[in-house]
Amino acid sequence: MLEFTCDTQQSGKQILPSWKHTVGSGHAALALRDDWRRQLKQCHRELGFKHVRFHGILSEPLDTLTIQIDKPRYSFYNANNIMDFLVEIGMRPFVELSFMPRALASGDTTVFEYQANVTPPRGYKDWATLIDKLVRNWVDRYGLAEVRQWYFEVWNEPNLENFWTGGQEKYFQLYQVTAETIKNIDAELHVGGPATAANSWIPEFVSFCDKHNLPADFISTHQYPTDAFGSPGDDTVTQLSKSERSIMTTHAKEVVQNAAGKPVYYTEWSTSSNPRDSLHDQPFAAAFVVKTLMEVCEHVQGYSYWTFSDIFDENFFPEKPFHGGFGMLTINGVPKPVYRAYELLTQLGGERLEVEGSHGTVDAWVWRGENNVQLVLTNHALPRHPIDSHEIKFTLKNFAPSKSAWTARIDEEHANPLRLWEAMGKPTYLKPYQAERLIEASSVTPAPQSWKQEDKDVILHVTLPPHAVAMVTLE
Repeated sequence: MLEFTCDTQQSGKQILPSWKHTVGSGHAALALRDDWRRQLKQCHRELGFKHVRFHGILSEPLDTLTIQIDKPRYSFYNANNIMDFLVEIGMRPFVELSFMPRALASGDTTVFEYQANVTPPRGYKDWATLIDKLVRNWVDRYGLAEVRQWYFEVWNEPNLENFWTGGQEKYFQLYQVTAETIKNIDAELHVGGPATAANSWIPEFVSFCDKHNLPADFISTHQYPTDAFGSPGDDTVTQLSKSERSIMTTHAKEVVQNAAGKPVYYTEWSTSSNPRDSLHDQPFAAAFVVKTLMEVCEHVQGYSYWTFSDIFDENFFPEKPFHGGFGMLTINGVPKPVYRAYELLTQLGGERLEVEGSHGTVDAWVWRGENNVQLVLTNHALPRHPIDSHEIKFTLKNFAPSKSAWTARIDEEHANPLRLWEAMGKPTYLKPYQAERLIEASSVTPAPQSWKQEDKDVILHVTLPPHAVAMVTLE
């Protein structure tokens, strides 16, 4: 039996839910779809996300800039259509300024199925003109008070040749031109970078901005637990098996140290960087996500999960409801275990308390609200690492007799619609009634939790199977 203890009368630590700041999507053009919009609206309403980030606001097929009869033609209609929707539902964009419009591109190198151009601009003055016209259009349309609450991130993963052919020097030039252009519009607009993969270029970026007296209102980067682990050609499970427990937190702390006091936003992260990873659909992802968020949340200002939906077309548009996509929701809108994990975390109170006890694959956190105390428990291990079921004894010291208590679970047998889909015979195209049954199977159903009072303490027992999340609420 594993034992944890928490004194409920200790001074708590106020923790901002950095996981709510932003959530990712794939491609800006998807934001013109009705189903994408329905799902984002649901995520905003139920999970509390404030911003959304996606690729390609500048590139085709939004046609932000084209050349017609040897003249530049600007059209912000599609971009404004997207922003109109976000503002209407109470969300805001975390604007990734990418990719290069073909009209400005210096080369033909592209990425993704939608052929986003990843080369530097032929002329940085023309790039500056585009940014100036686009951002001024938004300020005019929505007002400075609104746009000052947006974030402008320059490019996406420029340290990877797949996403930027210009190397560090030309990226820094792109950043300088972009930041100066935006700040010339209004000094209080938020601009930052370097939007790198795998926590790269942070010290160099900070040094460059300091040397050239450039504004950088925030530091942004990306991380996946598969980054830099394994050997070339390894499959995702092998990469994860060679990763390290709590590696996401280790690197986040390093980035914060290198950020020179600037706010840090992780604008992409997930359980792996593979868009067809079956673990994304399983309770494994829920346990990994909750453990990671509980460890990282106090260190960074934003931690944006990639992505909220399987409506995603970087490689090809999916057909099956469960195909290992990045999304929290399937293309049919069925919540995966990771969605339900985020849903549980919306219930947490504002203060986190210190917990005594540390036991292998099991982690525990206690949050204190106005009228309750909540225990967050995970049992998680990387693939091919040992993991077993565990019985946990939890002692809450100096806790008044509980009026009621219940436990909400996510594991192989709870909030796991994948099992039902497999029992259905893995249908490729769901009928409406099948989608409804899967949504029902995804639900978290709290069950009564027993406890006993011993003097000034409350003691309870919880059993955690492998790759599980449990939240115990005591009122």
